Amino acid sequence: MAQDSGAIDELRRTGETFPLEARTAARALGASRIREVANPHFGVRDLARFWVGEGDEPTPPFICEAAARALTDGRTFYTHNRGVLELREALSDYLRDVRGLDPTPDQLSITSGGIQALMIAMQALLDPDDEVVAVTPVWPNVTEIPRILGARVRRVGLRVREGAWRLDLDELLAAITCKTRLVLVNSPNNPTGWTLPREAAQALLRHCRRLGVWILSDDVYERLDFEGRGASLLALADPEDRILSANSFSKAWRMTGWRLGWLIAPAALEPELSKLLEYNTSCAPDFAQAGALAALREGEPYVADLRARLAARRDRVSEALATLDGVEAARPEGGMYVLLRVAGLDDSMALARRLVAEARLGLAPGIAFGPESEGWLRWCIAAADATLDDGIERFSQWIRRGPSA
Repeated sequence: MAQDSGAIDELRRTGETFPLEARTAARALGASRIREVANPHFGVRDLARFWVGEGDEPTPPFICEAAARALTDGRTFYTHNRGVLELREALSDYLRDVRGLDPTPDQLSITSGGIQALMIAMQALLDPDDEVVAVTPVWPNVTEIPRILGARVRRVGLRVREGAWRLDLDELLAAITCKTRLVLVNSPNNPTGWTLPREAAQALLRHCRRLGVWILSDDVYERLDFEGRGASLLALADPEDRILSANSFSKAWRMTGWRLGWLIAPAALEPELSKLLEYNTSCAPDFAQAGALAALREGEPYVADLRARLAARRDRVSEALATLDGVEAARPEGGMYVLLRVAGLDDSMALARRLVAEARLGLAPGIAFGPESEGWLRWCIAAADATLDDGIERFSQWIRRGPSA
């Protein structure tokens, strides 16, 4: 247990040993349940892996070549805390031309991955004991960051209705009160593929304006909206709204290992964001930013093709699962994942482990994303058709053998 000042004084007086332990908030964090299933099987042959959130293709050559040229040119030094100005200007142009947004370069910060964009935003906004409301299930990093900072998280769960995950808007608005500091929304959502409807986004903005509540929108999958139904909170917002957007080059441009993202925030937060970036990582690598610049300027055909392929693979996996007795798959509206469950098998960790052992198939347990998706498994569909077909066949054979609880 963490020691209070009286206990520490007693230890000093008696000369007893101080415990070797991290602070309470760090020890209270949950480890990744995906890693818990996957890590023991790295390097194992004949295992179809669909548990992590990245594709099986490398970064496109035109991005890699731009970064390689930057390395050759000696771009290995520090940059501005908030990123190279040329990249922020290009990002501003991209957001205007492609997303219909109008942030200035002064409102943009280049971060070391989308996860750092989330961390920096919450470090800027949250004090210990602040209340955060999160739409869940969601990638666990989103809800663990507030806990690292000592804030309290209140979850509002999506539910499956008519074959898709849906939000109860009334429940969300009721959860956001004058005690709420920050609302977290991820759309398209990881793991469910849910997208935030326009009318819900408008109602959420009105409610948060009235109460003075901040919104942090995790927009990492925004370019992978298959149906085009998802609303951008930033596109609906007024300049004075308390809203930030965290994003990443990882998914739409296949740059997961590059660790580059960005944060859009009101200009009033710029001094604090610059300081926080300095005290976290100082800056993102210059040569990697050169690759990101190429992604923005040359990458639209690639992004469009990727989105179309993922939509087709969503249909491929969902339709195959729908033919299996006792299997339910919720149809995602965007993202890179299909969630499925097997009737009578409600422990997703146990089920994920069984599939590795009995079918040589790696899927992520739903409990990794919160209790709302317990009993479900997440299948990453960002893989070649032949790879997906192999995984489907392994799962189908396992189902046909008649798994029992």
